[in-house]
Amino acid sequence: MPKLLEIPIFPLRTVLYPGGVLPLRIFEARYVDMTKHCIGEDEPFGVCLILEGSEVGAPAVPANLGCTARIVEWDVPSPGLFSLQTRGEQPFKVRERFSTPSGLIRALVQLEDAPPAELLPARFRFLRDLLEDIIGKIGVQHFPDPLHLSDAAWVAYRLAEVLPLPAEARLELLVQREPAAMLALIEQQVRGRSK
Repeated sequence: MPKLLEIPIFPLRTVLYPGGVLPLRIFEARYVDMTKHCIGEDEPFGVCLILEGSEVGAPAVPANLGCTARIVEWDVPSPGLFSLQTRGEQPFKVRERFSTPSGLIRALVQLEDAPPAELLPARFRFLRDLLEDIIGKIGVQHFPDPLHLSDAAWVAYRLAEVLPLPAEARLELLVQREPAAMLALIEQQVRGRSK
């Protein structure tokens, strides 16, 4: 039976994937309260791509897909400001969504299984090589440790985080559960951009 969970939602202009690293600076009161609660209770929050609106101000309209995020490190450089390191955990689908009086979005979500670890097929070796090249250029510190360059889903997710993909492709990758299909989606985007 699918696992349902009620969590706060943080709409952003990015898509978080399982295993992904997402640094955040939290300063809006509703998200400061959310952060304190998540740290105190060791609970996750959800990250969803913004479809309409902005990251600050009135509640944005988030996608109905997202990924849970766990706070792994935090600091308070000044009062009312949190610097967070978060890690993506599990994809989810939003079943119900509502806003609190503070403007925080909460949702009842159905947790999905992350794709299984599968050996990267030989035909996608060039994508692994591309990722290795990118890691060498921008630095290993921008990627989750340890590196899993032989894991098909891990390679697809990490490429999706650094390549300039359209929002629809990023969301499609989050829905996909077959690692080879995930790599095929990345391949289509890479080859389409090189024409």
